[in-house]
Amino acid sequence: MYRLLKYGDAKRILFLVDTRNLGEQAEQEMMAYLPNDDNRKFTELYTVQRLQSSYIAKDSQVCISTIQRLYSLLKGEALESVLEDINPAEQLTKPKTPLPVVYNPKIPLEFFDFIFIDECHRSIYNTWRQVLDYFDSFLIGLTATPDSRTYGFFKKNVVSEYPHETAVADGVNVGNEIYLIETAISQAGGKLNAKQLIQKREKLTRRKRWEQQDEDESYTAKQLDNSVVNPDQILTVIKTFKNSLPTLFPQRQEVPKTLIFAKTDSHADDIINTVREEFGEGNAFCKKITYKADEDPKSTLADFRNAYYPRIAVTVDMIATGTDVKPLECLLFMRDVRSRNYFEQMKGRGTRTLDHDALKKVTPSALTAKSHYVIVDAVGVTQSLKTASQPLITKPTVALKDLAMGVMMGADDADTVSSLAGRLARLNQQLSPAEKAKINQAAGGVELSHIIGNLFAAIDADCIDKQARDVAGLPEEADLNASQRQQAQTQLVKQAASIFTGDLIELLDGIRRDKEQTIDHINLDSVIFSGWASTAQSNAATLSQAFADYLASHQDQIEALSIFYQQPHRRRELTYSLIHDLLDILKADKPQLAPLQVWQAYSQLDNYQGQQPGSELTALVALIRRVCGLDAKLTPFDDTVRRNFQNWIMKRHAGNAEKFNEEQMAWLQMIRDHIASSIHIDRDDLDMSPFDGQGGLGKMYKLFGAQMDSVLDELNDALAA
Repeated sequence: MYRLLKYGDAKRILFLVDTRNLGEQAEQEMMAYLPNDDNRKFTELYTVQRLQSSYIAKDSQVCISTIQRLYSLLKGEALESVLEDINPAEQLTKPKTPLPVVYNPKIPLEFFDFIFIDECHRSIYNTWRQVLDYFDSFLIGLTATPDSRTYGFFKKNVVSEYPHETAVADGVNVGNEIYLIETAISQAGGKLNAKQLIQKREKLTRRKRWEQQDEDESYTAKQLDNSVVNPDQILTVIKTFKNSLPTLFPQRQEVPKTLIFAKTDSHADDIINTVREEFGEGNAFCKKITYKADEDPKSTLADFRNAYYPRIAVTVDMIATGTDVKPLECLLFMRDVRSRNYFEQMKGRGTRTLDHDALKKVTPSALTAKSHYVIVDAVGVTQSLKTASQPLITKPTVALKDLAMGVMMGADDADTVSSLAGRLARLNQQLSPAEKAKINQAAGGVELSHIIGNLFAAIDADCIDKQARDVAGLPEEADLNASQRQQAQTQLVKQAASIFTGDLIELLDGIRRDKEQTIDHINLDSVIFSGWASTAQSNAATLSQAFADYLASHQDQIEALSIFYQQPHRRRELTYSLIHDLLDILKADKPQLAPLQVWQAYSQLDNYQGQQPGSELTALVALIRRVCGLDAKLTPFDDTVRRNFQNWIMKRHAGNAEKFNEEQMAWLQMIRDHIASSIHIDRDDLDMSPFDGQGGLGKMYKLFGAQMDSVLDELNDALAA
C-alpha cells in the first residue's frame, strides 16, 4: 500500500476484512509500520481511517472496513456492530441469493483505486461478490490458505506466492511439532448407570443440582462438553499437558504462551477452572478470550501478546484465525476441526517468528529466539479427515441464533424465515413470565408473539401480494410477476427483522439453549498415550536423512563440506563466510532443510533435552558435526566450543607450563565466545566488538606478545575439533 500511494499514484485504498478484530489488528500494524525510505510512520504519512459508522472522511487515503459495513454503507443503512464480530463465512444461515447492491452517489464506483481483501479464501467473497464488483478498482487478495474458490474468484491470477517451507527457511515463519495426548474417555466416551446420583448443571447460570439417573445411558466422545461434561477427562488432559512441559520445552522456568481451543463457551469456562486449579495459579494465569468473556477481550488479547500474564488463553473462535500473537509457542487442541482451511488458519496462530529479546520480555527463561511451536493434540485433530473447505450445512435443524443472525444479514427466503418464526413460536410456549418480560424489554417493548406474527406475515402470500400492489400502486385485481413478489417479500422480511439486535438474539439464544448439562463425576479418565506423534518421528527421520544425503552429495562442490568430510585437518580454516555460503546454498536449493527445522528433527531422534541453538549458523555447524560423526549425538556448537576450550586450558596449564594470568583468561574467554557464535576468529575481528572496547588488537598483542598469532591458531584448531 505504501508503494502504491507513494509511487503508484493511488489516491484512496480500501483494506477489506470480515471481522472487526482483524480491522483493529490491521490498523495497529499500519500505525507501527516504518518505511525503509522514510523515518516517519505510515500513519504520519497517510491518513488512515477505520470505518466505524456511515461517515467516510474526504481526506482518508486508506480506509479499513469489514465487508458487512461496506455493504451497509452502499445501502445507506445503519449496521449493528455485533454483525462485525463474527466472520460471515462461518455464519450457518446465509442469504440464498446475492445481496442486492444499487448505485450510491456518495460512494461512486471509482471511489477506491485499489481494494486489498484480507483472508480472501473465505467463502464470504463468493456470496457477497457483487459488493466487490460494484467498484471499478484493482482487487488484491491476501491469504495463507487459498482454496479452489479463491483461485476461481481471482481467475488463477497469482501475483506472488510464498510457500510455508520457504518462509521457514527465510526465518519469516517457524515450523511445528505434534505431541499427542490420548485418553480413554476422549476416544470412547463413557456410561452412566441407572440409579446413580448424577449432577446436572444449567448452562446459562451454571447452577448445579443432583438427581437420580433413570436408566442406563452411554455418551460418545462427540457429546463430551456439550450435553455431558466429564471433569476428570478435562483434568486428565490438562494434567498430562502440565507434566509434559519439561519434554516439550526443556529448561523453561515458566509455561510457554499457550492457546487452548475449546468447543463452546461453557467448555472454555471448565477448561479455565481446571487449568487454574492444576497449575495452582490465580485468575491472571489463564483467561478466556471470546466474545462472551467477562473481561474486555481486546485488553486480554493485548496482555496475551505483550505481558507476562496470561500464560494460557482459552478461545473458541475469536482468535482462531487472522489474529497475530507472536510469543505463542504452544497450541492445545481440545476441539476437533473438519475444515482443512480452518485448521491451517488455526495452526497459523503459532507460526509467527519472534526474536530473542522480544520473546524474553514475555517469557523470561527463553534461551533463544522462537524456533518452532508445538501442537498438543488431545482430540485427534491432526489425524481426523479434513474437507477442502468448510462443509455446507445440511443438518435438518439450524440453531436459532444462526437463523436470526442470517435474517439480520439479509436472508429472506421462506425456508429460513419460517424456520426462525417456528422456532420462536415453540420457544414462546416454554417461557416463564420473567423470561417474557426480559425479552419484551430487550425488544423495546415489542412482545415476542408480535415478532413471530410479523415474520410469518412476511412470507404469507396474501401479505406479499398486498405489499407488492401497494408499492407498485396497482389495483387489487392486477396481476403480479415473480420479481414484484420477491421484492415485496424482501421488504416485509427486512421490516420484520429490524427488531433484532445482537443483545436480543443473545438473550433468545441463552433462554432457548438446553438449560442443563450432565456432569459425570463417576467415570474417571486415564491416559492411553502421551508422546510425540508417530508421524512426527517418521517425518523427523525422513528430514534428517534428506539433510544427510544433501551434505554427502555436495561435499565435493562446497568448500565447507569438503573440509568436514575430506580434510578434517583444515577445520581451523573454517570461517564465518564459508559456513554462511553453505547456508545460503542450502536455503536456495532445499528450503525445507532449513537448519532450525532439521535441528528439531534430530532433537526428536536423539531425545535431546538441552537448549536451542543461538543462530542458524551455529545450528548448521552442530548438525554437520552430527552427520559426519564428529559428535555421537546432537550437541550445540556452543557446548562443543566450551568443552574444547576447557580441555585446551587444562593441557596448557598442565605440568610446568606457564599459566595464563587473570587478564589473559578474560581475553581468551571473549575469543571462546566469539568462536562459539561466529565459528572462527581472525586478527581483524580483534578490532570489532567486544574486543575493541577492551583495547582491540593492540591490547591483545600487549598481553600475549609474539605468541598472539599462535594462540589464535591454536584456539581455531582446538575449539572446532
